[in-house]
Amino acid sequence: MTGGEGGIVLVRGAGDLATGTIVRLSRSGFLVAALETERPTAVRRGVALSEAVYDGEAEVEGVSARSVEDARELLEVVAPGIVPVLVDPGCSALSELRPIALVDAIVAKRSIGTSAGMAPIVVALGPGFTAGVDAHAVVETNRGHDLGRVLWKGAAEPDTGVPGPIGGFGAERVLRAEIAGKVRAMRAIGDVVQTGEPVFALEGGERRVVVSRIGGVVRGILRDGFPAWVGLKAADVDPRARRENCFTVSDKARAIAGGVLEAMLALGARPS
Repeated sequence: MTGGEGGIVLVRGAGDLATGTIVRLSRSGFLVAALETERPTAVRRGVALSEAVYDGEAEVEGVSARSVEDARELLEVVAPGIVPVLVDPGCSALSELRPIALVDAIVAKRSIGTSAGMAPIVVALGPGFTAGVDAHAVVETNRGHDLGRVLWKGAAEPDTGVPGPIGGFGAERVLRAEIAGKVRAMRAIGDVVQTGEPVFALEGGERRVVVSRIGGVVRGILRDGFPAWVGLKAADVDPRARRENCFTVSDKARAIAGGVLEAMLALGARPS
């Protein structure tokens, strides 16, 4: 498989893990653009370039994102360190953009239409893809010994449904919507909370307050007013309680991004 140079790397998704990949590729000299949904569900909004969909622009670690209306504007805006974000969940602009590489960084635990024929190089993150079938390479996203490993055959580890441990806590650090309703934030990203303190409320047929199950810092929370459904991850409390970590790419995202960069270079992609 041979890639190319001088073209765009298109990343499906711009949430926190995708943003880690976007930042790494951009800093490595690639021109990068992202495709998102009309209503991104990123929780770690302090490090998610998908916020540009709502706010028009966003910035993470010196890499800037800008919302664009169509493929033509995307091609006009893309530049070193500037990442256009286009609402195009179905990749309808793919034929017009003709990227040298496509990275599926949605991390939906399943494939949402990505196939190996969509670009000269296709790299996918996490479960739901088989290397050599759905993508040319798959990068492991599960925490542990193989995090960030590039797979050239086979699939990533299946989704366990249990968040990986951080500071000795796994499922306890993730807060989910207990009822359907609009999220009303009671804490901001970076706030310190103690066990039992409220983090957000849900306003639906009733009002339900969701409290933290551990002490730490609110590393992420859905946008105020977001219409959540039952079970949706709505907030994340980091027991390490380091506020600065809320606004920089995570260790997990950096490891995955390194795997993506390795795969792309091995497949022949070169920076512009």
